[in-house]
Amino acid sequence: MERNKNIEEVLQSMDFEFFGNSKHKISPDALLKTEGAVLLDVRSMIEYETISFNLIHNISMLHIPVDKIPERLSEIQKDKMTGIFCSSSVRASMTYLYLRALGYENVRILQGGYDSLVAELKTGKLYKYIKSRKN
Repeated sequence: MERNKNIEEVLQSMDFEFFGNSKHKISPDALLKTEGAVLLDVRSMIEYETISFNLIHNISMLHIPVDKIPERLSEIQKDKMTGIFCSSSVRASMTYLYLRALGYENVRILQGGYDSLVAELKTGKLYKYIKSRKN
């Protein structure tokens, strides 16, 4: 069996302090406020076509189903803060580990799935966010 030293190194870095400081997560609020950030949606095409988010007033969106990440890796920029999203964080977690093993340092798992993201996109919060960016 061939070992993947990169994955092993990433796993070894995930100690108590790492998880205690939530270095692997980002809240939707924090991601939406990060200049130049990207929301990487790793849900299937069917899920994306059923419920999709257009965040043109906030951040860039990138939809790549988890099974297509390896072949579309060049679309994910290493220098941009990237919040990885799926409905339950399982695919986001797998994508996070994969990208970290490839040297992506600016990736985080978006906390809370649909509920947290939708809460940040409600009219009042969206209005305040857009208004603050214009000032």
